[in-house]
Formats: sequence, structure tokens, C-alpha cells
Amino acid sequence: MKRFLTGLLSGLFMLANSYAAFPEKPIRFVVAFAPGSSTDIVARLIGEQMSVALGQPVIVENKPGAGGNIATQGVMNGPADGYTLLFHSVAYAVNPSLFSNAGYDAVKDLQAVALAGFTPNLLYVHPDVKANTLPELLALARNGKLAYASSGNGTTTHLGAEWLFRGLAKVDVTHVPFQPAAATNAVVSGQVPIASTSMPPAVPFAKAGKVRPIAVMSLKRSPALPDVPTVAELGFKDFEANTWFAVFAPAKTPTAVLDLLNAEINKAQAVKSVQERFENLSLEAGRMDRPTLRRYVEGEAGKWGQLVKDLNIKIQ
Repeated sequence: MKRFLTGLLSGLFMLANSYAAFPEKPIRFVVAFAPGSSTDIVARLIGEQMSVALGQPVIVENKPGAGGNIATQGVMNGPADGYTLLFHSVAYAVNPSLFSNAGYDAVKDLQAVALAGFTPNLLYVHPDVKANTLPELLALARNGKLAYASSGNGTTTHLGAEWLFRGLAKVDVTHVPFQPAAATNAVVSGQVPIASTSMPPAVPFAKAGKVRPIAVMSLKRSPALPDVPTVAELGFKDFEANTWFAVFAPAKTPTAVLDLLNAEINKAQAVKSVQERFENLSLEAGRMDRPTLRRYVEGEAGKWGQLVKDLNIKIQ
């Protein structure tokens, strides 16, 4: 028994030391979307700061496809050692209910490591649309046929607008999916009168007067457009539709490694140069501890899953 206990303690000591030395080699962020996407930009900003802080390179590898599901499955089935991490968006929480077979459970198959920033979604219109407020826009929709552009089928910019229009306000507004920047351009050009996108592509045009912001979809007003009210302020209590970015790891990754990564990603968001870049991109820091983030992801998966079911929205 004494020999067994000695061996066990020795093994635990060696194991603890190996985690204490983490990282001993480069860390890889597997980004679920293409280079130049918002997720990719945030991953590179965070990775650059972590490389400096940890003394090891953080390598960004883009693995787009199937709305992020390919990257998710790859990391989920990879080594659970903290060196291969998934960098994803809110789509991580949405996809299991949206796709007939996303290939993963958002709560069980991976561990939520850290929130890495977010941006509210924004509802806005072409300046020629005769609506300055959300009630006026909904009144227009009840009295005539309107369409809105989103950042793509199944995104929270699409689902959030459907929740607001069809689910809560009971108005029929036709959805026209685009890529994120293209959705904004469609409204600027007058091709589509309304858009629901994340903040980054829209804010420069809003400040230039080329689109008119109607409502922000976060619970609090955005520093990027502080005079624009939230949907929740305008009579739809607790309405929230954000685009967020987060890091995930295989389920069996050691807790000590996850906690260290959470602390370093939170620190990276507090670096002045990162804060300035976030501000320029209309992004906000999203620092959370792991238990809080786990609850948040669970809530997001449940919320969007119920909405997808209620409104019968499917991708494939």
C-alpha cells in the first residue's frame, strides 16, 4: 500500500508539474470561418497578445465549412491537451438545432474556455424608408410588403430579426440572405430597405448618414452608437441577439489548462492596443470566468434552439 501511495503521489506531482509548465509548444487556434471574417480577425488579435504573454506562438489555422461544423468536429475529436483550440462564433451554440446533423452537442462535447469579444446585432434602414423608430418600422411592415437583408441563413442576424418580426411583433417581413458586408451594401444601395447585421459593417455607414439605425439588439446600448435604443427598451423585454466569439476545447482538457487559457484570453482583451482595435471595429470585450461562460453558452443554445423550433427554421 505504501508503495502504491508513493507511486500515486509521484504520478500526480509529475502531472501537476506538466500542467504548470503549459504551454511548452505552440498553441493552435482552429478558426471556424475564412480569413478576413470577424471571427478570424478577433482570433488573430487575441492570439498575438497570448503569444507575447505565454512565450509560445499562437498559430491561427482557418478551417471553414458547414457553418463552422467542420472545424468544431475536428477539434472535438482531437487531443485534449490545450494545444488545439476552437475559435468560433455564436454559430457554435446555434448550429446543433439548425442543422439536421451538426455533429456535436454544444454543451457536452467541448468545454467553453473563454469569451473573446462580442458585437450587438443592429437593425437599420435605408434613409428613404419613412421610419425613424422601431414602432414606425413595424407599422410600415403591417401596412405594406417589406424585406430585410441579413448576414446569412441561420445567423443570429437572421434569427434575431425573425424573432422580432414574426415571433414577437407578428409582422411578415421577407428575408433576403447575404454575406455580412454585402447585406449592408444592399441597404446602402437601396436594393433592400432594411438590414439586420452585426455592428462592424454598418457603423461607418450609420455615422456617414447612409443608413439609419433603428435599434440595437443587445440588452445594453452600444458604445459605438450610444444614441440608438435597444430592442428591449422599445417594449420587447429581455430581447438579446448578439454576435459573439469564443474559444472551446475538447471535453477532457485538464481544468488547470482551461483556467490558465481563460485568464490569458481575458488579459489579452484588456491590452490597450486590443481595446483600441475592438473599438475601431465596433466590438466589445467579453471577459467571463469559465462557469459564467458555460451558463451563457447553455442559455444561448437553449434560446436559439427553441426559436429555430418555434419558427421552423432549417438549413439542411
